[in-house]
Amino acid sequence: MLKIAVPNKGSLSESATLMLKEAGYRQRSDVRDLVLIDPQNDIEFYYLRPRDIAIYVGSGELELGITGRDLLIDSGVNAKEILALDFGHSTFRFAAPSGKDLTETDLSGLRIATAYPGLLEKYLSDKKIAATVVRLDGAVESAIRLGVADAIADVVSTGGTLRQAGLSVFGDPLLQSEAIVIEGQKTIRNEAIETFIRRLNGVVIASQYVLVDYDVSHEFLEAACAMTPGIESPTVSPLQKSGWSAVRAMVKKKDVNRILDDLWRVGARGILVTDIHACRL
Repeated sequence: MLKIAVPNKGSLSESATLMLKEAGYRQRSDVRDLVLIDPQNDIEFYYLRPRDIAIYVGSGELELGITGRDLLIDSGVNAKEILALDFGHSTFRFAAPSGKDLTETDLSGLRIATAYPGLLEKYLSDKKIAATVVRLDGAVESAIRLGVADAIADVVSTGGTLRQAGLSVFGDPLLQSEAIVIEGQKTIRNEAIETFIRRLNGVVIASQYVLVDYDVSHEFLEAACAMTPGIESPTVSPLQKSGWSAVRAMVKKKDVNRILDDLWRVGARGILVTDIHACRL
């Protein structure tokens, strides 16, 4: 039976559970449950702290896990990313009191507080920056005001918490993070694992695309198809109305309104947009 770790709480938990349900997997109904068996798919789901998931997967106790890219790198364990899930986006940034105008070159000799010491130490080592890492478990924004650090390195989503603490980010992001599927370096791929990855990848792609249907005259068919090339190519079917065709194609969700405007301008009509819940490409 395949054993998979899922975040039990925090920003990744709800989205991970919804994605697994979209992929056809049974999920817990009580947040106090620590283990759930999905007999139809022959999987055991273990609900663990997101920070601990990489450790369990890296040790080989669990074959796969859903966690954050930042947490995987910070753990330093023997596990690797195999699929990005396109939710839980954040950046890992340096921050200092607003108005200090620090740059990365100013970090040498400073104290940097973080709840991600493994990630920060690797970055500083790669950049050959000699700074002192102050390890904290949370509330990193208070470290400078309380006098234990000169700067901080932390996960930033909107930056609101930093601004409330009188801090501003500086330098380039250390890391762009999101939810990912990980596997242990010694995990042996089998059909159950390949199926799990395909299903989640299908949900990820479906969340990024919509299906567009429209009618267009043959005069403008080539121009319209160029706007909606689809994955392989658009599906074109003749209409009963002479000289007209129906076209169906997948387009990026983020571009859909611009594409609809462009299709209308070249004469497409009866334009419809449909959400996609899952796919295999």
